[in-house]
Amino acid sequence: MRDLLQRLEAAGLEELRAEWTLQKFGEPPKLRSPDLLRRVIAWRLQAAVHGGLDRRTRRILAGKDGGREQQLRPGTLLMREWQGERHEVQVAAEGYVWAGRTLDSLSAVARAITGTRWNGPRFFGLRDDKA
Repeated sequence: MRDLLQRLEAAGLEELRAEWTLQKFGEPPKLRSPDLLRRVIAWRLQAAVHGGLDRRTRRILAGKDGGREQQLRPGTLLMREWQGERHEVQVAAEGYVWAGRTLDSLSAVARAITGTRWNGPRFFGLRDDKA
């Protein structure tokens, strides 16, 4: 991997496009910046080895994880009563802790509590119904 990255560092635009094709990333992008193409190839190689962006980061970058849920800090405690039972969820750096389990989204927590699909932020009162 290190040799490949060193080779990329010295490669020109056409060599980078050839490497893109060699790595089977599909049709090379029409980028004209060797530096940007080099960085994209290096990231894709790294993601293949170590994993890409987590689900939450992808949603934030896509603009789908907005509102107050995005602003919740680790340690925040959310409470909701459901069918006469009080449920507490603590925001953690790695997700949401409910009943001793860590789940990756508030929607997953709401689904675990209710047994049906819910919009997690709405279930916990973090979204306006008008939105």
